[in-house]
Amino acid sequence: MDNRICGVHAVYEALASGHQPIERIYLARETHSGKLKDIVELARDAGVPIRKEDRATLDRMAQGRVHQGVIALSAEVPYSDFEALFKPSAPLVVVLDGVEDPQNLGAVIRTAEACGASGVLVPDRHSAPLSPTVAKASAGASAYVPIVRVKNLASSIEELKRRGLWIIGIDVGGTQNWTSFDYRGPVALVFGGEHRGLRRLVREHCDVLVRLPMLGKIASLNVSVAAGVVLYEVVRQRQRAG
Repeated sequence: MDNRICGVHAVYEALASGHQPIERIYLARETHSGKLKDIVELARDAGVPIRKEDRATLDRMAQGRVHQGVIALSAEVPYSDFEALFKPSAPLVVVLDGVEDPQNLGAVIRTAEACGASGVLVPDRHSAPLSPTVAKASAGASAYVPIVRVKNLASSIEELKRRGLWIIGIDVGGTQNWTSFDYRGPVALVFGGEHRGLRRLVREHCDVLVRLPMLGKIASLNVSVAAGVVLYEVVRQRQRAG
């Protein structure tokens, strides 16, 4: 597994959250930004070793990724327990049915965290692992929002139902527009993967299917964009109600 976290923001959030174990920090000697000083302080407080290297060494370690003068070596990001999804009084769970691109997974996690989601639920197969690439794409949000991995997505959706959540699938065949549903109660939003959308079995376990209108020639949106659109509709409705 690639355990390199590259970039100032991603490394800072990994350290600040305390949820992601960091084994070592590499800093470029030539870089002296204020944020890097914050990283050094956090690393020292946490007892994480720091090594200073020339920028060429970090370039080789990053293998083409933008590192901004800092690279962290992390242990594998731990998944959260299923119970973590139910801590808020009105849970908002993001369910991803087969998102295999780490950039997409990271982008969805970032938006989910920004919108106050109680967690992200993924299957153990046909899903990108919680790699440093995901951490980087999430801008560090993967260190804050619980990510829960399950063996059987359909049965886990049924458990969400038993816990009182409405299951809303986002699908091109949805029977109503995404803005017409009431998201103020406990809900789970189910998004399909990059190539096939929602699988039939998962679709059948949803309480309702909503659609995002596609007015151009493209049939569907990128999953991270679709997640952003629907999640901020949830935020809009809940803020209005509050």
